[in-house]
Amino acid sequence: MTNNYILAVDQGTSSTKSIIFDTHGKVVAKATEPLKTHYLAGGFVEQEPDAIYQNVLDAVKKCSDTFTSTGGNLADIRCCGISNQRETFIVWDKAGKPLYNAVVWQCKRSVSVCEQLKEQGLEQLIKERTGLIIDPYFSGTKLIWLYQNNTQVKQAIDNSEAYFGTVDTWLLYKLTNGKVYSTDHTNASRTLFFNLKTLTWDKEILAAFGLSGLNLPQIKPSASLYGESDFGGLFDAPLEITSMIGDSHAAAFGEGCFEPGTAKATLGTGCSILMNIGDKATNSANGMVTTICWSTEERVDYALEGVIVSCGATIEWLKNELGLFADSHQTEQMATSVPNNNGVYIIPAFSGLGAPHWDMNRKAKIVGLTFDCNKNHIVRASLETIPFQIKDVITAMETDTGIALLKLMVNGGITANHFVLQLIADVLECELVKQDTPDISALGAAYLAGLQAGIFKNLQDISSLKNEPVNFTQTDTENNMQQYYEEWLSYIKKVK
Repeated sequence: MTNNYILAVDQGTSSTKSIIFDTHGKVVAKATEPLKTHYLAGGFVEQEPDAIYQNVLDAVKKCSDTFTSTGGNLADIRCCGISNQRETFIVWDKAGKPLYNAVVWQCKRSVSVCEQLKEQGLEQLIKERTGLIIDPYFSGTKLIWLYQNNTQVKQAIDNSEAYFGTVDTWLLYKLTNGKVYSTDHTNASRTLFFNLKTLTWDKEILAAFGLSGLNLPQIKPSASLYGESDFGGLFDAPLEITSMIGDSHAAAFGEGCFEPGTAKATLGTGCSILMNIGDKATNSANGMVTTICWSTEERVDYALEGVIVSCGATIEWLKNELGLFADSHQTEQMATSVPNNNGVYIIPAFSGLGAPHWDMNRKAKIVGLTFDCNKNHIVRASLETIPFQIKDVITAMETDTGIALLKLMVNGGITANHFVLQLIADVLECELVKQDTPDISALGAAYLAGLQAGIFKNLQDISSLKNEPVNFTQTDTENNMQQYYEEWLSYIKKVK
């Protein structure tokens, strides 16, 4: 496997990362190019479609320059994998011209559309077919808003001249000069149009949405030959694109979520937890959404996903609004300076509660304060909300599927706080793994691309690539973490 490299493009909301990996999963060159997002009145969030594409070209060019400046040969790059921000979409005409800006996953313009769909009694149908809930988060409701409010988009859809695509599809279309119009299972599963059981676009749902005239891309496995591109003339010979996958799903693959019961948690401002549940879709009765975890030409693995609204956001609030510390890195020392939380609990509903409760009207609270409490107890209680919420979600997943959590892989900024990681291991009573790889989504896309290209023989081949992870296991049981979790949960469940 000498002199084989894989190019990974991780197109995110705020930037595009371009990384070249060797066959051991090690980074040999990397570049990041910032991307502008337009935050507009009314909760509208948009990006410029051509700017997204140019952002990718710029990132790849910068990365390749770094690679060649250190003696690398672009001819040794075998294939490319793409991971992308999920749910963001573009609609364009038959000439490839965008009909509107890219509508970003954060956009809230479709709140009223969601209410309309619920009034039409579509909730159960959508949940059964797509595994999702009716929410502005997913692409479909925002496209309905465009159809109802933008004449150009409406006419194009009615005339079957509108082409829909999530960011992966748009990039592939542009990179292949309009020759290829495809998406993968994971991105399709975030649109509200995709039937999880048949792995096809659901015509009945599209008709109910009034979008029967919409053109939709061919759906393929995450690891598949999608086409080839010279990336705007950068490569002398076109490079094969052999994987496309949504970024959270790419992270699950990069973390090694290859069997039922393995899960990943991305600990950032919020938290996305994805657990592999095997080869059958299971609809949740406990506030999770069902989605595709990842797929190859041989298999399709499903997942349950739970979204926690406030994770690191709670810590940032303590810093910015209460001024309890100057830097979030101080919180680990502050938390360990007190033996326990002294009966202080925080309900982190600053923007409502996400999975598994989905109570967007709930407000945040600090409970249990007495005169013998200090700011360290408040900081500790805030950090404890992270493992408590993760435990809440994992318990719901286990209840839905009957599958016990085997191992939790964690990534994201909060993983620098080892106090939090140890608490997660204690409250979950399972092994916790932190990879020494910050760019886990890009790595997952690269692994899938290399698998399809034959660089890696199988999943076992990929699993053998150790990146020196840090493991956490349950320590002393005298921390009473289960008791603290139950007390916190009792406050969560109390009537508002």
